Amino acid sequence: MTTPPKKDVITIALSKGYLLEEAMKLFGQIGLFFDDDLATSRKLFTHDTTGRFRILQIRPWDVPVYVEQGAADFGIAGKDVLYERQSKVIQLMDMKYGECKLVLAGPKVQPVSSLKHNLKVATKYPHCTEAYFQKLGLKINMIKLYGAVELAPLTGLSDVICDLTASGKTLKENHLHIIETMFESSAYLIANPVSFKFYSDEIRDLIDRLKPIL
Repeated sequence: MTTPPKKDVITIALSKGYLLEEAMKLFGQIGLFFDDDLATSRKLFTHDTTGRFRILQIRPWDVPVYVEQGAADFGIAGKDVLYERQSKVIQLMDMKYGECKLVLAGPKVQPVSSLKHNLKVATKYPHCTEAYFQKLGLKINMIKLYGAVELAPLTGLSDVICDLTASGKTLKENHLHIIETMFESSAYLIANPVSFKFYSDEIRDLIDRLKPIL
């Protein structure tokens, strides 16, 4: 089989917001410079000053999709998104920022052992939630939400929630208590398996330059 030629531009998928800002700082420290107004710009993509690298600005949940499908060669995505999407990408390294955790939380302090079958659980992470409760041996009624998960127990929609938290402040403000931490998450550098093969030298060079500053 003929190996396709390398592209002139290596595409990096990044999510808008905090993860993008932190990535730009790190890239700047290793000599990769992009537009200063990238974080506030409406542009969906931009090239670095050498023209060798291109950044795509997309939603956090779409980053592993772009990388897995080869529309981006590599990217940076939260471990929580990778777990939930079960993305077929290569996880290259922990970028050591964007730390948070997926937790089980509810309106009262209680041990995990007190949870019963048919618990109503609201979450944005159905795959992670189902896997967690399968390990506990509990059948649950899962409610998929797209926002304001903290409201679910307060309105009677659910008994508990599985949601992402960094400081726990939002949970406290809504009188919710962490029952258990399901797993911890941070930003990960990921690669498309085929792209990693074709651009292994370039990607390994980036990793070698990033490691000392993380």
